[in-house]
Amino acid sequence: MAESTPMLSLLETRILGTLVEKQRTVPDTYPLSVNALMAGCNQKTSRNPVIETSETEILVALDRLKDLGLVREVSGSRVSRFEHLFEKALGVPTQASALLTVLMLRGPQTAGELRLNCERLHRFADISSVEAFLEELASREEGALVVELPRLPGSRENRWMHLLSGEPVIEAGSVGRSQSAGAQDIEELRMRVSSLEAEVAELRTLLLDRSRE
Repeated sequence: MAESTPMLSLLETRILGTLVEKQRTVPDTYPLSVNALMAGCNQKTSRNPVIETSETEILVALDRLKDLGLVREVSGSRVSRFEHLFEKALGVPTQASALLTVLMLRGPQTAGELRLNCERLHRFADISSVEAFLEELASREEGALVVELPRLPGSRENRWMHLLSGEPVIEAGSVGRSQSAGAQDIEELRMRVSSLEAEVAELRTLLLDRSRE
């Protein structure tokens, strides 16, 4: 998203994510009516966080998304229906929009989780291809759309999150704990190496003594 574009609320990203998701998973029902959109936003599965929004809130959010050029109302039907302009407005390919959609719907995830959760939107060949698109989204000249978060204590992989709602708030405590845990691990490793070196030295001395007997 261009830097001059206002940041989106949780509901606005949920609406965008739902529109992209339903377009690819249930194309026969797309574009979506307000009721269908509300049901998709309020889903209990494949959503984090789970929300409970109303028709009025949906309509207000849709008006703002229309003003931003991210959504448009489709005419020719008795019931108002809406479609997204996500890829066009942001200038991203369908693979990248699949990743952004899953991040908007499910919150921060690792590359491995994204590959699995994107399966119905776009099938990535491997984790490397997911990481390549994430890196591309993170280094865009027009402004980054995703960011890699600091690794959580005990985690093997870093998580990613979208930036459509602004920069993440990183708790200094969690980063400090992670760095402290890392320093502790290094110290423990050094102690184990020293202990092993001492054992090896003792074994060598023992073997030399035996060879001289």
